[in-house]
Order: sequence, then structure tokens, then C-alpha cells
Amino acid sequence: MNIENTLWVEKYRPDTLTGYIGSEAIVSKVESYIASGDIPHLLLYGKAGTGKTTLGKIIVKNIECDHMYINASDENNVDTVRTKIRDFASSMGFSPLKVVILDEADYLTPNAQAALRNLMETFSKTTRFILTCNYVEKIIDPIQSRCQVFSITPPTRKAIAMRLKYICDSELVGNGPGYAPALVQIVQSTYPDIRRSINALQSQVVDGRVVIDEASMLQADWMNDLLKSLQANKSLTAMRQIIVDSKSTDFTDLYRFLYDNIDEYTTKTAEAIMYIAEAQYKDVMVVDKEINIMALIVKLRETIQ
Repeated sequence: MNIENTLWVEKYRPDTLTGYIGSEAIVSKVESYIASGDIPHLLLYGKAGTGKTTLGKIIVKNIECDHMYINASDENNVDTVRTKIRDFASSMGFSPLKVVILDEADYLTPNAQAALRNLMETFSKTTRFILTCNYVEKIIDPIQSRCQVFSITPPTRKAIAMRLKYICDSELVGNGPGYAPALVQIVQSTYPDIRRSINALQSQVVDGRVVIDEASMLQADWMNDLLKSLQANKSLTAMRQIIVDSKSTDFTDLYRFLYDNIDEYTTKTAEAIMYIAEAQYKDVMVVDKEINIMALIVKLRETIQ
């Protein structure tokens, strides 16, 4: 069985820019690269699941090139760069251009990044690099300066919902009661991660139709209410009531939700991430998890004021 035909996230990964949902400015720029048949070194950064890898794969499928894909979260040491990538870049190719997609490049060790910088210079006439990462600050300046850098911002919730609808129509599962609310709930609970949205959609298909789990819907509702309260800087009493009414005893999903949507309630991203990480770490040790969550809310409110 071909896994790409089983997992919708791979089956519906677009091969062309027509199916790609993202910034029109970036799409227009990539279209010009494809039309010219050549690309500069690219550094694509942004949140997980927002289309960085997909954009890189679209590029190599639509220009004449030999290409290699490496996930740096699995292969992040200097030997990978010095042997695997160098061997590819120096080999005789079938096309005039070689392209290396280096996914999750922020996992590369400092030594590996230094070696990569040297390869980018040595093989600049024949080889291009497409790097993707979540945290651009982890990429050394000499590499950044050699790349055209693009911030891949999340598409709108509506755009993701329309993509899910397209998948449902293609799979003939877009019917039945609760279908539309199910799509809305999936997007709300997984935003801005398109990959998680598609995986969540596939997991909710039962007997040929989309069936949402009521408990999941209620969970997404209260987390979104809490997010809106943070955005509006409402009172601690109001936010505590939302948490109490949720009757939740496991806040694992809330930590991820607050992290995924961090740009929607604060500009002090680094501080907020540290507060979320600290609360998540303490979660397994504290006696009263509600108090731990409220302590986190207090700290997150400080990043807004």
C-alpha cells in the first residue's frame, strides 16, 4: 500500500502553485523563479505546518533540476553535510541544476552550518539550497546573508477551511449533519498548522462522512474563548471562570494551543514561549493544575500590557 495514497496530508500536498495556499506576494515571486528556470538559495521560515516544505517541493517539481531532500531533524551533524550533500553537489547530474531541500535546518549543529556555508560557496554555480526552519534566529548570519529569506505566514482560517472542503469533496465525505461545524471546529483547534488540520479531518471520517467528536468541539470552544479573553485583556476572574466551566483536568492541548496562536495575543513572543514552557514543565508536578494554568495566564497577560 502506498502511504501517500493513504495519508491525505501527502495525497493532497499540491504539486503546483495553483493548489498552494499562502501569501500572494511569495507565490508571485516563486512563479517568477519557476518561469526563469533558476532560483537563488532560499530560506523559508515560519510556524510548523504552514507550507514551507510544500513550497520547496513545488519549486523542485516545476524546474528542470536534480534534487535531494534531507530532514535535518534526523540528519543534523557535520558528516551529513560533508559527505551526503557534498557527494550530491559534486556528482555528475542529468540536469543543469541541482537543488538540495534541507528541511528543519534550524536543527543543524553549528559545525554543520559552518560546513554548509562553505558548500554554498564552493558549488554556487551548479547547486542551490532551499532551507526551511521554524526559528530563523537559529540559522547563522553567513547562511542567511547568502539566501533570499521569506517569512511564511499562516494562511487565513477561511483559506484552510476551503482546502479541507476541497479534500472532503474529493473524498466524497462532505455530507451529513454537522459537516460544516466540524470543519470550523477542526480549523479552530489546529490553526495555524495546515498539516494538523488535514490529519485531524481524516481522523474524523466515520462511515464515509465527517463526524466531529462532541468533547473535542467543546474543548476547542473553551480554548478559543480563553484566547479571545486574552486578546481583549479581560479580567482574571472572567478567564478563571472559562477554565472552571471547561471541567478540564488535562491541559496538554491548551499549552499547544496557546503556543500555536501566540502571535494573536502578544508581540513579546520570546517571553510568552518561556512562560508556556515553564508552566508545561510544572504541569506534571503540581497538585492543582488549575492554579498552574492561572499562574500562566497572569504571566501571559503581563506580555500584553
